[in-house]
Amino acid sequence: GHRRKNWKVRKFVLREDPAYLHYYDPAGGEEPLGAIHLRGCVVTAVEDMPDSKKYDVDNILFEIITANEVHYYLQAASSAERTEWIKAIQAVARTGK
Repeated sequence: GHRRKNWKVRKFVLREDPAYLHYYDPAGGEEPLGAIHLRGCVVTAVEDMPDSKKYDVDNILFEIITANEVHYYLQAASSAERTEWIKAIQAVARTGK
């Protein structure tokens, strides 16, 4: 997490209208724990994080920087999944409402 210095598993749901990435507790619960507003955001792959242990991140991180300049670091399950998330978020950031 960007505010906490530990990693937690979260379920993410990408929505285009409105352009948000909502996140949930994977154990259940229908109410989101929070949301990232994606309109006008920048999303990029992260190859190295100086504060992390190499075996924890293994080149599957990506970063979302919101229009308000809030930084979110997320870890995908695989390199291919990271690429899919980045492409999908970029599309929503451009076209979402």
